[in-house]
Amino acid sequence: MSPRRNHPRRDAEPEPLDVERIKRGVGGVQAWSDGEWQVRNIPASAAAKPYRCPGCDHEIAPGVPHVVAWPADERGDLTDRRHWHTGCWRARDRRTPNVQRSRSAPRYG
Repeated sequence: MSPRRNHPRRDAEPEPLDVERIKRGVGGVQAWSDGEWQVRNIPASAAAKPYRCPGCDHEIAPGVPHVVAWPADERGDLTDRRHWHTGCWRARDRRTPNVQRSRSAPRYG
């Protein structure tokens, strides 16, 4: 039996980085009370445009890491993608939907 190696082999080539996958972000499926969602973390380097977060109704500025989510079942397609602040996405089960109101609308009622 040979001794255990704790260092990489010098003759082995390192795995090349998939730059396009890094730019797109790493994704997966998450289960929530309203169904399963495809979720992708978008790194700051790939966040090139401003988006409106449906959780807080504030802008996600370019260069801010965030989350993109869309339904994972057959009812969802790419037009259903929504960009969320990471914290808003994590807290979405604890929040009520953010209702957009005009400036002159009553605040409560």
